[in-house]
Amino acid sequence: MSELIQLLRQNAPVARLAEYLDGLTHDERLRALSTTTRADQRSLYAAASHAPPITLDFFVPDGTPRRVAVHHQGRNSLPLPSPFRFFEKRFARPEDGGARLFGYNEGLTRSWIGPGFFVAVPTAGNLAWQERGAVVIDYFQVPDGLVPDGWPQVVPNSKGLQAFVYNGTRDFMRRVSKDVSIGAAFKGEKALDHYFTLCRAPSV
Repeated sequence: MSELIQLLRQNAPVARLAEYLDGLTHDERLRALSTTTRADQRSLYAAASHAPPITLDFFVPDGTPRRVAVHHQGRNSLPLPSPFRFFEKRFARPEDGGARLFGYNEGLTRSWIGPGFFVAVPTAGNLAWQERGAVVIDYFQVPDGLVPDGWPQVVPNSKGLQAFVYNGTRDFMRRVSKDVSIGAAFKGEKALDHYFTLCRAPSV
C-alpha cells in the first residue's frame, strides 16, 4: 500500500497530503495517484475542501502565453479497464484574455467518443457551486474563440457519442497540492459520485 493511500485511509489533513505529494517527483506523484480507488478519491475530494481555493492560474500558470496549452494528467474512478482510466485535460487561456479557460480531454477514447470540450470558470457568486469547488469545468459550454494550434476541431458536446459522457456535465475542482487537484463529476445538479485526479505536467 502506497504512503498516499495510507494517509488517505488515516484521514490525514490536506496539508499533510500536500506535503507528501509536493515531496515527490512528477513521475512519483503520477504513480501514487494511479493507485487510488474511487473511495480514496472520494476521501481526497473531501479532504481538499479544507485546502486554499483553487484558481484558474492553478491550471494555466501566470506568464503562460494565450493559446498555449498546459497539460494536466488525469486518472478517473470510472469502472473501466485500467488503460482507459488515464487521460489528460488540456487547458489554455483564450485570445481575449477573459476570466475563463478553454480546454478538452485527450486520451485513448477521444477518437471514438470525442474531445469533450469545456470552459473552466470560477464558481464565485454561486453559493451551491462554491461549496463543491472554486473552479468548475463546464461542459455546458465550449470554446467560443480560437483554441491552440493542434487541438481538435471544436464541436458541441451534444454531438456524437460524447453526448453520453460529457453533455450536461460539470466537474467541480479542488486544490490538493502545488500540482495536484481533484474533481467531482455532476450531471446537471446531481452528484455522480465519480472523481478524478489531475497532476499538472512539467513545462516543456
